[in-house]
Amino acid sequence: MSPRDDVLFSQHSLDDVLRDQERTMFKEIDSIEGNRLLNTSVDDLCDYFEQRFKIEAPQLREDEITVDQNEVQVDVSHDRGRAIFDRSRPFYLKGTKVSFFVPFDGEEDCFKFQPSTAIVGPPVGLVHGREIVLTYTRLDHDTAAVRSQFERELAEIKSNLQWMARDFIPFNNFIREKAKNRINARREKLLKDEGLAAGLGYRLRPRQDAPQTYVAPSVRRKTTPSQPPASTARFVPEPTLGMQEYEHVLSVVSNMVAVMERSPKAFRGMEEEDLRQHFLVQLNGQYEGQATGETFNFEGKTDILIRVERKNIFIAECMFWRGPESLKKKIDQLLGYTSWRDMKTAVLVFNRDRNFSAVLAKIPEIVESHPNFKRQLPHASETASRFILHHKDDKNRELMLTVLAFEVPA
Repeated sequence: MSPRDDVLFSQHSLDDVLRDQERTMFKEIDSIEGNRLLNTSVDDLCDYFEQRFKIEAPQLREDEITVDQNEVQVDVSHDRGRAIFDRSRPFYLKGTKVSFFVPFDGEEDCFKFQPSTAIVGPPVGLVHGREIVLTYTRLDHDTAAVRSQFERELAEIKSNLQWMARDFIPFNNFIREKAKNRINARREKLLKDEGLAAGLGYRLRPRQDAPQTYVAPSVRRKTTPSQPPASTARFVPEPTLGMQEYEHVLSVVSNMVAVMERSPKAFRGMEEEDLRQHFLVQLNGQYEGQATGETFNFEGKTDILIRVERKNIFIAECMFWRGPESLKKKIDQLLGYTSWRDMKTAVLVFNRDRNFSAVLAKIPEIVESHPNFKRQLPHASETASRFILHHKDDKNRELMLTVLAFEVPA
């Protein structure tokens, strides 16, 4: 026997609902056109799927409860306490129907789900739009009895929602990780597919039916997130600087600062260009003369540029701290210099005669206020912060920016 529509928290097992939610997410990931998937930031896709499939238990707005009443006919033919001679047909008396309207925020379908902890005899009510309607019919006018019954069933509804919210916690905590694993697995397969086709030695055939846009399926009763914008043009893998090598470049820079700290007299009074030359000497020792300063790149000249096999693998700007605007200007300058292939960048901030702790505290706030900021990344250093910014011409094209601050002798 299927459950009644007016019995709350009884139509579907919440475990089954969550498993279906996960399967639906995987199906949507697998349906994204391949080039679009490869051209889209993995973290942006994870943001979308986390927002799209995360489930929150409804919240009752108890301070907005309203009540209504109207006269109704009540069939008492089955009331054995009444002297009714013919119980084969209805016997009506005048009664009163009292309805309580309980507004809520959240997904109305949640009132159909049975949480892992359940009570015997769940409350009876109907969900209409954004309200739960609890109705009581009586032949007397016992206000206390009606109120008591309503408050008891309202408490049962709140208990079910609390149990449901508890059941949602592990699902919500891992939905992003599951999405990321599925996305990365599909990306890896697509890249291997591209490599297989390219390795055959023939020109790749253009696909006339490749979709140019992607419309995310709608989600009822919920603000629908949009898929992050991305090109559906054929994905072409680009050489990038690996994280291990990126960290090595930054460590070379940091080691040079340690030299400055041990020999402050040798560097006292040096200007930005002089300090930069010392960094270049160290970097050229590691990259065989391929670290250059003031090299033309894209729309301007950058302070430090490392090129390997005629490709930019690292780009950085140097600056003396002269307040928040000076850092904003350098970030704009850096974004103007970076081309599509420049993925890992840095800003070296030299602090002199300023409150160094205050400077370190301001740097994240300044970067996060930049219009190209996307998110901050964890970075285990007291004097360095790491961020993801988007390219000035493409919000889906990401740049990693590490801001390293150094105290230099005056």
